[in-house]
Amino acid sequence: MTEKKPTDILEEEHRVIEKVVKAMSILIKKLEMGKDVNIEGLQNIAEFMRVFGDKCHHGKEEKELFPLLGEKGVPMQGCPISALTYEHEMGRKLVKGLAEATVSYEKKSKSAKESLLKQLQGLANLYPNHIWKEDYLLFPMTNKILNDKDQEELGIKFKKVEEEIGPDTHHKYERLAEEIDKKFNQV
Repeated sequence: MTEKKPTDILEEEHRVIEKVVKAMSILIKKLEMGKDVNIEGLQNIAEFMRVFGDKCHHGKEEKELFPLLGEKGVPMQGCPISALTYEHEMGRKLVKGLAEATVSYEKKSKSAKESLLKQLQGLANLYPNHIWKEDYLLFPMTNKILNDKDQEELGIKFKKVEEEIGPDTHHKYERLAEEIDKKFNQV
């Protein structure tokens, strides 16, 4: 196999997601100190997590990787697949909550700051552990289970997921993560 393994692609996506999660931690500290945070930055984070984190990244896992592992005998209930899927669902709820809290925060709603903190903290707590489970448990297991042909076919299916989301969408959100990283993490 000459191309990257599908798990390598997913791990690279984790590094991009981690930049945005790190920015969330910076925003949490600012909010806890009573400082205002940038609305556009919050909107960008919510959009990044919704499109790149969920549609691009989780989409590949849930639509292609997990079913293939199920075909290879990995139990779909229990650890690791249903546990990771549950965390994806939690992430979706938190991102939806973040988008809603951002709208409230922009309108200067009294409870917006608390809600914003709750959603950001939830995401900042969820993702490092989730990523660790995938990088150090799921992906090594995947690479032991899938042969070269399986890996190649999965790579093709990953490309189709990207095509369904839209041309250049993946790269657009990688660039957005870089902008978020520069804005919040390299101050």
